[in-house]
Amino acid sequence: MRIIGGIYKGRTLYGFEGKDIRPTSDMVRESLFNILQTKIYGTTFLDLFCGTGAVGIEALSRGAKHVVFNDRDRKSLALTEKNLQKCKAEGYTISLGDGVSFLANTNNKFDVIFIDPPYKTTLGEDCLKIACNALTDNGIIVFESDKPCNQQFDGLICYDVRKYGKAHLTFFKRDV
Repeated sequence: MRIIGGIYKGRTLYGFEGKDIRPTSDMVRESLFNILQTKIYGTTFLDLFCGTGAVGIEALSRGAKHVVFNDRDRKSLALTEKNLQKCKAEGYTISLGDGVSFLANTNNKFDVIFIDPPYKTTLGEDCLKIACNALTDNGIIVFESDKPCNQQFDGLICYDVRKYGKAHLTFFKRDV
């Protein structure tokens, strides 16, 4: 795993041993940030189910003002912190807890929310049901999953879906 663009470009990141955790691939991250290109600089970014922290670090590398890394697994957060220190990154907060509770209880508003739960769970859909509460008026939500997300969620409208290998990225914005 490596950072693809921005000030940390080319830096390699630490990963998990084994195959229990599925980080967002370099190809998917590169495609994601090519799509979000002009929407990252100066934003507040939430990396929900952060795992290694690669997506949020990529956002910091490309000019996000502040990134919140959230995961319920202490090992994931320790690895995220190790990767942030390796990059000498600034402008972040690390939060321990499950994604649904985080979204339900946060007072923060985010310009970009990246939701990448473990595949084959309903955690992503559960988060999407309440994510609008943590989204700025012009913010976007990106949901990574192993299948297309065909559900509709109150307050959100799907405006794009992309497929990269086994990964599907579904993009939402406020329905105004």
